[in-house]
Parts: sequence; C-alpha cells; structure tokens
Amino acid sequence: MDERRTVRVSKYLARHLRHEPERIGLTLDPGGWVEIDALVEAAAAHGFRFTRAELDHVVATNDKRRFAVEGTRIRASQGHTVPVDLGLPEAVPPPYLYHGTVARHLPAIRTEGLRPMNRHAVHLSPDRATAARVGARRGRPVVLPVDSGAMHRDGHVFRVSANGVWLAAAVPPEYVRFPTPH
Repeated sequence: MDERRTVRVSKYLARHLRHEPERIGLTLDPGGWVEIDALVEAAAAHGFRFTRAELDHVVATNDKRRFAVEGTRIRASQGHTVPVDLGLPEAVPPPYLYHGTVARHLPAIRTEGLRPMNRHAVHLSPDRATAARVGARRGRPVVLPVDSGAMHRDGHVFRVSANGVWLAAAVPPEYVRFPTPH
C-alpha cells in the first residue's frame, strides 16, 4: 500500500470513527467501537472502498496508533467529537506533560488555559518532540510544558489513551509554563 493511500484511508477512518460516523450510516457503541465489517461495507456504500487488509495496514503502521482493534471491532483511540466513553481509568501523570500549539493561540491560553474545544478532553504529550509534531500541524510549533504533577496533587483527573496520549478535562492557565519573551 503506497503512502498516499495509507494517509487517505487513515484520514477517512479518523473522520468517521471520531467525528461523523452517522455520515456513512454507522452507529458507534457507547465505547466508540464499531464492527469492522460494518465500517468497510458502509464506506463502500458511500463511495470509499478499502479492504480489511488495507485497514489492518493503517492500524499497524500508524505512527500515532490512532486506532485500536479488539477482535472484530475498531475504534479511534481518542480525539472524538461525538459522545463516547472510552472507559479509560484515572492515571497518575508524570511530573510534566506537554502541549503543542502555535503562537497565535498563546494569548487565549494565557487567560483561559487549555480547553478541549470541540473534543472531549485536552490532549497532552508525554514528551516535547511529540508535542512539537502536534503543534507543527498548524504552523511553527510552540511547546508548552504543563505542570501535571501539581494539577494531579490539586485534584485534577488524568487518563491515558491506548496510544499514550494523556487526557485532561482542561488545564487552567496557572499550570501552563509559558515561554519567556526574547
């Protein structure tokens, strides 16, 4: 499977497993799962054909492990805008986690902190390099350290998805470490 095809299938899966399952006639179960056969059939019925082998390739080679397969079912690991309960237990975070963004968002983050926007949770990375890659999707990245240890001590709940993305309901601005102006 060539790289362009892999990306196309991955984006299609993300769109319909995270944001618009109803667009192709799918209904996710409460945990975000759907039968793989139903997904493949629904996609084909709506003009986007892919095979089970292609789906397996996308799941196995996705560098961010965006999708999880359990038996005959698949779901997105996190990032949903549709209501799902991923059933992730609370977890104790490392002392610092990181959020990748771009400079134009810093004024809002300074006053409001990190908010989930249209997602269920704020996504935090376990290392600076991952956060920089996330931020780079929108332009020149700015990596913000988050004092997750202090947040946890203060009663904030963290969960970690199957692919290592840390999730929090929100991050108040006092826990975000902003870059100092030059």
